[in-house]
Amino acid sequence: MNGWIGILYIIGTIIVYVCMKQLYNKVYTPVLVPTATSTLILVIALSLFQVDYDTYMIGGKWIEELLGPAVVALAYPLYRNRHVLVDYKWPIAGGVIMGSMIGIVSGILLSIVWRVDDEVIRSLAQKSVTSPVAMDIAMLIEGSPSLAAVYVMVAGITGAMVGPHLLKKLNINHYISVGTALGSASHGIGTAKALELSPETAAISSISMTLSAIVTVMLCPILIQWIL
Repeated sequence: MNGWIGILYIIGTIIVYVCMKQLYNKVYTPVLVPTATSTLILVIALSLFQVDYDTYMIGGKWIEELLGPAVVALAYPLYRNRHVLVDYKWPIAGGVIMGSMIGIVSGILLSIVWRVDDEVIRSLAQKSVTSPVAMDIAMLIEGSPSLAAVYVMVAGITGAMVGPHLLKKLNINHYISVGTALGSASHGIGTAKALELSPETAAISSISMTLSAIVTVMLCPILIQWIL
């Protein structure tokens, strides 16, 4: 029985995403990024039909398993543009370090201004890296891994929706700058968005996402200790 339920949720999730992708292609606007709209529709549908998260994940866990191969697939544009990484290694490294620091510090300071709970601050600080890394950091600095995963998702979707539009408004158009910004701020979801722009942008975003995770692991505990 569980097998059929899982298949049903997998098919339903794919159908929702494909429909939202088609809508996004027809009405090209940051608000309709498929990751955001699909998530919203699934949450509403599960709430209306009173389906709990564990039941949905009978099928959802198999989709989650595909995240690993999807991330590995990003290595292909990275390999094809490896010469660009060599030529621009210092701007990319500098951008990633600054982006990671700003991501951590801004999250902490805004949380302090809004007077949120200390555990929330420790879960929010590492919002700009991929979920497994963020959850591990949260455990390391006494935050909540579950909250960290939620904030990572919010940061990724928000960055994919707003990031390219904001960069364009600021007249930041070079693929090195755009890729570094999306990878450092919005991890995998930002990199998927970068792939829409160009393979070169996706390659830079991919390496920025990886380097950002390494930098954040090193800096986050230190900055948390220093600021809090």
